[in-house]
Amino acid sequence: MSGAALAALFFLTNNTGSRAGMPQTVTLKPGIAVQEGSIVSIEYTLTDESGKVIDSSAGKEPLTYIQGAGQIVHGLEKELAGLKVGDQKKVQVNPEEGYGLPDPKAFQEIPKEKVPPDAHKVGAMLMTKSPQGQAVALRVSAIKEKTIVVDFNHPLAGKTLNFDVKVVDIKAAETR
Repeated sequence: MSGAALAALFFLTNNTGSRAGMPQTVTLKPGIAVQEGSIVSIEYTLTDESGKVIDSSAGKEPLTYIQGAGQIVHGLEKELAGLKVGDQKKVQVNPEEGYGLPDPKAFQEIPKEKVPPDAHKVGAMLMTKSPQGQAVALRVSAIKEKTIVVDFNHPLAGKTLNFDVKVVDIKAAETR
């Protein structure tokens, strides 16, 4: 079982509550179709508008997620509902149902000395931490005389996403 499926099982077993102080048992059984709460494994290839491959599960473990938990982009999740194991589908996700439209407020200027010299080029990707300690990716958008403009938007914000997907496994969680 993949790490993602084990994490999903942990989530399900630790968030189901209990009856009269007794822990509930969660059993995974084959699911018939992708529906809310299903643990779904998919093989996929993601391409941009020009057909360039952005990401793919080819040669790797399938992607496993919980349907309805917001773990994948909304537009793809919506289109996978009702599919069965073995079903394949091409899905086009517009930016509003993918990573959103670029937010002009997500651009900030940082003094050049705060950015590593090897990242002083447009397109360079950097990682920083949010005030809550979460990793945040940012991209160098422009170089000015004394500052560097960074973009905190997701790299795929504003892009139409094209998925070629195959459902390879569906598990339904049954609690007792």
